[in-house]
Amino acid sequence: MAKKVLMLAGDFTEDYETMVPFQAMEMLGYQVDVVCPDKKAGDIIRTAIHDFEGEQTYSEKRGHNFALTADFDAVNTADYAGLFITGGRSPEYLRLTPRVIEIVQEFFAANKPVAAICHGPQILTAANVLKGKKATAYPAVGPDITLAGGEYVAVDASEAVVDGNLVTAPAWPGDSAITREFIKLMGAKWEL
Repeated sequence: MAKKVLMLAGDFTEDYETMVPFQAMEMLGYQVDVVCPDKKAGDIIRTAIHDFEGEQTYSEKRGHNFALTADFDAVNTADYAGLFITGGRSPEYLRLTPRVIEIVQEFFAANKPVAAICHGPQILTAANVLKGKKATAYPAVGPDITLAGGEYVAVDASEAVVDGNLVTAPAWPGDSAITREFIKLMGAKWEL
């Protein structure tokens, strides 16, 4: 039986930060259950494409539709080997859902691997799980990490930061790094 990964996403999640890790983990044989509060398997979330085009912050364009693969209300964290939190705009409102916070806290209490990219650490700060942890994020989320008692680490957008069971990355150029480190935390081994 394939290891299961829970992925939290919502409307206007960043397209690449959802699609790329989802497809990479599925390709490797993981079952990735993508859920969103108040939605069921087969429901659609809209994504946004963020790009770095020289302005003071990222630009945003409409992305693809993404069909959720599982029911949020049926989530039992004991069934999953790890949690992946997508970025984009969805973390700012997903963190307002009490069950989202409980899910994150349950993964940390069980010391299971957790990945969060871009704005995903906003959910971690709301769940109060970053005390004493090193983490990265989109730079605008750095102050949130610090205020939550974590240590914000500024790295290149293509890199990831690992601290214990937590792996974080600043943006979609780090999809390969965060996914690679996340599956290592779940016990994946491979040789090239």
